[in-house]
Amino acid sequence: MPRSANQKMKLLYLADILLRESDEQHPLALKDITVMLEERGIEAERKSLYNDLETLSIYGMDVCRVGGSNATKYYLGERDFQLAELQLLVDAVACSKFITEKKSRELIKKIEMLASRHQESSLNRTVIVANRVKAINEKIYYNIQTLHDAIAKKVKISFLYFGYDMNKKKVYRSDGARYEMSPYTLAWEDENYYCVGWYEKYGKVSSFRVDRMEDIQLTDAPAQKHVGFNVTEYSRKVFGMFTGEVVKADLKFDKSLISVVMDKFGQNVSIKKLDGDNFHITVDVNVSPTFFGWMFQFGKKARILGPDSLKQAYKAQIDEAASVLEENK
Repeated sequence: MPRSANQKMKLLYLADILLRESDEQHPLALKDITVMLEERGIEAERKSLYNDLETLSIYGMDVCRVGGSNATKYYLGERDFQLAELQLLVDAVACSKFITEKKSRELIKKIEMLASRHQESSLNRTVIVANRVKAINEKIYYNIQTLHDAIAKKVKISFLYFGYDMNKKKVYRSDGARYEMSPYTLAWEDENYYCVGWYEKYGKVSSFRVDRMEDIQLTDAPAQKHVGFNVTEYSRKVFGMFTGEVVKADLKFDKSLISVVMDKFGQNVSIKKLDGDNFHITVDVNVSPTFFGWMFQFGKKARILGPDSLKQAYKAQIDEAASVLEENK
């Protein structure tokens, strides 16, 4: 049989067919593979396909065989990403607020291409993107890449930063003046991406929402170094409880909140039993409305034992909220 002009493409097409058209529930007979190759302009003899499948196996593809000698079928077994892993990735993209709805759909479509065509439909049925809270900045991907470049090159960046007014219109902060900072890392916290780095205006490490940064530019100035900066510790203190004075707090919790406390303060938090129903921890926290709000949601099951300054600040926060209710009567 004369070789077709596309013979050199046969192995590539064969690998693609196994990836997209086969899985454990949908193995392919040689006649099926032959038809699919012909649809792509490739002529293939049965004997040559045996050799090609063996070549792909030697290359590292997990080409599996099922059935008897006269009814053998083939499918791609182990993949770079298993279906459960792809489902996790799809769910993460769909739920991420910092990715716009349009970009979420585009990225999910690319993730689906890593599965077989049959698995793709299964992934698609589990995805809900519409009506989720999403960012509207379509340049989020480019922002992330630019920030990674700046971090790798260890240079400062300048950018515009914006928020929204009561009419939901974009408003640039600082009257449209450019911000300048030394980026250290990107942190994904509370479903948002933040750029963390040294902000000279405040003289300390600060964070900015990546989806609200615009026109990010790399400068020629070297980034300001910060000896001893620990992104994990920074994230725990700042993103967990927002900014504020850091104090060492003595906190008491009902035993039913053990999992909640570990989720908030980490697996290494030191827990001491007080009695059969309560436990005690000592941790660094930021004195802030966010911390107080977190404590308040547990009612009598969570108490601040000390220091007195933190207890007084907590009481002041509650009194202020109560006064607002009195004003609305």
